[in-house]
Amino acid sequence: MEFNLAQVFSAVAAANPQRDCIVFGHRRFTYAQTAERTRRFARALNSWGFGAHRERAALAPHESGQSHLGLYMANCNEYLEAMLGAYQARVAPFNVNYRYVAEELVYLLGNARADAVMYHARFAPTLAEALDKGQLTGVRLIHVDDGSGNDPLPGAVEYEELLASVSDEPLDVTPSPDDLYVLYTGGTTGMPKAVLWRQNDIYLNAMGGRTYGTGETVTSLDEIVEKSRPEGPGSMTFAPLMHGAAQWAAFIKLCGGRPFVMAPTTTHFDPAEAWSVASRERVVSVSMVGDAFGRPLVDELESGDYDLSGLLVLITGGAALSAPLKQRFIELLPQLTILDAGGSSESGSQMGQVSSRQQSASGRFAPNPGAVVVSEDMTRILSPGDKEIGWLAQQGLIPLGYLGDPEKTARTFPVIEGIRHSVPGDRARWDADGQIELLGRDSVTINSGGEKIFAEEVEAAIAQHPAVYDVVVTGRPSTRWGNEVVAVVQLAEGEQADADSIIAEAARHLARYKLPKDVVFRDRLQRSPSGKADYRWAKEQAVQGI
Repeated sequence: MEFNLAQVFSAVAAANPQRDCIVFGHRRFTYAQTAERTRRFARALNSWGFGAHRERAALAPHESGQSHLGLYMANCNEYLEAMLGAYQARVAPFNVNYRYVAEELVYLLGNARADAVMYHARFAPTLAEALDKGQLTGVRLIHVDDGSGNDPLPGAVEYEELLASVSDEPLDVTPSPDDLYVLYTGGTTGMPKAVLWRQNDIYLNAMGGRTYGTGETVTSLDEIVEKSRPEGPGSMTFAPLMHGAAQWAAFIKLCGGRPFVMAPTTTHFDPAEAWSVASRERVVSVSMVGDAFGRPLVDELESGDYDLSGLLVLITGGAALSAPLKQRFIELLPQLTILDAGGSSESGSQMGQVSSRQQSASGRFAPNPGAVVVSEDMTRILSPGDKEIGWLAQQGLIPLGYLGDPEKTARTFPVIEGIRHSVPGDRARWDADGQIELLGRDSVTINSGGEKIFAEEVEAAIAQHPAVYDVVVTGRPSTRWGNEVVAVVQLAEGEQADADSIIAEAARHLARYKLPKDVVFRDRLQRSPSGKADYRWAKEQAVQGI
């Protein structure tokens, strides 16, 4: 059997109607309430003529036959309701980065061929500018009140009024496993691109349809419903829902019959509030993105007083959590298991690295089913123990391609030894014991003096320095080396360190040729809302530091 996310959620909601489904601050929605609101939203989209207009069998991998809905919001219950309601109406929602300026929005909405945009009120001015600049006419607008005081844009309908205007009767529409899950990924270079997944494939890969550690997948709706019946604690995300890892964490819970929890403040990250909500809701796991979230969280944990005895798992996806921070978390919460979940928008959940009080992190990852390493020329699938540094790749449950881009689709999803792979651009080595050593994204690899240096490896070494609060490593032009390694560093509050001591710490962990040639200090490093490094910004700072 194949699965559609709307059908899975509807079956789980019907089996557990009175259980908490979404907790957003102090707002609580049961599965029955969430199901009703998603049905109403689906009916509203359908009444506008939105849905699936061409089936997958008639489409190329880079094509969509569905209407597209942009979600231009911070975390909220409405975000998840809109995703589920869109799936019921066979509409493809897509994530919009709420830090984009108008010019970037023009590109994104045009690239996505957006039929509608659902937006938080505080983003109305930027959206209005983008619609005007891009001459984007005919786009339906859905206004979500967030207390900012901005009125709805001309022609926009308020979300709650829209729900109230339609019936909550189920649509006479049958969603398909072929319906799209669309995830825009900015990557580290170039313009954002939309990754197109079949809903069946993303559900089985990363949204709860596969058991972590065994690789076993569910085989029927009855099995999914039975697994959802036992009550259990909820989980919480600290990352924004516009980030794939946060969406996957949410749908694991929504499709598994457990509460999904979010903190109410969305204008900035408040670690004290985050721990307070986690403590109040007795969540069993939290998910975040790397050190950008980990540092303020562990600092608050050391200074605050929270009952987190029920918290057993901390998951970081999209960026690694450095070894010193892992150690601090485990010292403060000895029961905690930390999972570094490796993957990408193009590969889904690909591999994991576990650390705890009993098990130190090895720095290597255990592959999920289908994760392999292929040769640098992409002609061979390597075997464990091969010395060659190749490309991390994924077989099996992988995306269809990139929306509107057949060339990039062909490059990223090549056929190797007769098998279609996803090769997003991470360099890796496959060790003899089957573990995978992840070296870093090729697009931020620094070619210096004829050697390839992986930025993430240098960052991990510098993060061991006790005075370093945050670090991003990049390259800049050099007459002698072609490019030279530069570390852009933010020191912890009240700490002092010079470039020599930073480089000396790196030298304890790295070969000499990998060491930074310079260290540029900044009061604060720029990262995306999801916590990922902004390498473009870092390169600008490195060049300015000459």
